[in-house]
Amino acid sequence: MKKLFFLALAGMATLQLSAQNIDKIITREYTDHLIKTLSADDMEGRGTFTPGIDKAATFIESEFKKIGLQPLTGEKTFRQSFYKIKLTPEPTKLLINGQVIPQESILVTGKSPMVTFNQSNGEVIKLDTTKAFAAQYRALSRAGKKQIILVDTKFAADFKRYKSFAGRGTMLDEKDLQNPTQDAMVFVLGVNDAKEFTVEVKNKIEKLPLFNVAGMIPGKSKAKELVVFSGHYDHLGITKSVEGDSIANGADDDASGTTAMIALAKYYKAQKNNERTLIFVAFTAEEIGGFGARYFSEKLNPDDVVAMFNIEMIGKDSKFGKNTAFITGYERSDFGKILQKNLTGTAFTFHPDPYPEQNLFYRSDNATLAALGVPAHTISTDKIDIDKLYHTVKDEYSSLDVENILSTIKAIAQSAVTIVNGTDTPTRIPKLKQ
Repeated sequence: MKKLFFLALAGMATLQLSAQNIDKIITREYTDHLIKTLSADDMEGRGTFTPGIDKAATFIESEFKKIGLQPLTGEKTFRQSFYKIKLTPEPTKLLINGQVIPQESILVTGKSPMVTFNQSNGEVIKLDTTKAFAAQYRALSRAGKKQIILVDTKFAADFKRYKSFAGRGTMLDEKDLQNPTQDAMVFVLGVNDAKEFTVEVKNKIEKLPLFNVAGMIPGKSKAKELVVFSGHYDHLGITKSVEGDSIANGADDDASGTTAMIALAKYYKAQKNNERTLIFVAFTAEEIGGFGARYFSEKLNPDDVVAMFNIEMIGKDSKFGKNTAFITGYERSDFGKILQKNLTGTAFTFHPDPYPEQNLFYRSDNATLAALGVPAHTISTDKIDIDKLYHTVKDEYSSLDVENILSTIKAIAQSAVTIVNGTDTPTRIPKLKQ
């Protein structure tokens, strides 16, 4: 009994020392510095492919250097660079039944730089007016065919909205241009039949640079086993002006998560007790398709990744109140149970995702590795069902509860300790079928 008593005392003392350590390393001043810088107006909303995101990357690199992280194996700098090909639609030439169709009545989707077809090698489909436009649009867009799709004026509002989205372009990998597809789905508003037609679709081709910012702390006895801490540093950039403000600062989404990732790097570097290799990564292009996380995942053997702590939107109290956060996919592994066990004796609690209908588990940067079997989970506090600032210009530093950010970062730091030091290994997530 005495032995158990002294072991309990020793455990409590270690917990208290750890808490004191955290308070000295992850301070309010430090957290403020990170999140204020990342969400400042001069970052211009950190839109992908903009000077603002380059500026944000430079700032994150400087913080990694101050902390003393190393570039990832095989990289010379903290930037993990890659390229995407952007296809942007040019005016489509469309003749139906001898009539030239105006551009405002044409919506094109497809992955071909250029394609031509007519009634001899293309199909004509008419949308079903009894079914939702969105579901039909998605299904046809994935068909990979040469099609004229006739759209009733009943769908005019949907057509206009999707046309605006399609006008932004399509993102491809470089390899996709080596053997380009010959597909084009041409939606036409207000035309009832197309017995004869000729189509010429062209896309402007741009090769655009992207870069994750990633660093690591090499492990000791289990260096080949990887633990990933992440957040995405991109946001929406410059958007439509609201009350004179056009900068979508993305303070909560996801400067808060990126701040947490950097602060955790500082904490674990100071601890010097990680048996496993720790990787800290700020992902790019989450908002336009998760391209940064996908590229990062392709560079790793998923079997080497023991766990992933993806941190997204921790700037306000969760649905469960103070000192709480939720974990997406909680039921898919024992990751959450391990974290909560390590918080025994503290006021902080982790909860399962309360918004299963939102499908958050596969909507963030954890998704790619999770699909490959990694216990990769997102930690968040956002009330996503009622968050009126989400994806607006009002998501600014002034809307945040920095104490909530601090408590969540410290809870993650303490709860991850047995995964970091190699004594706990979360169960794997069932792989998604390809």
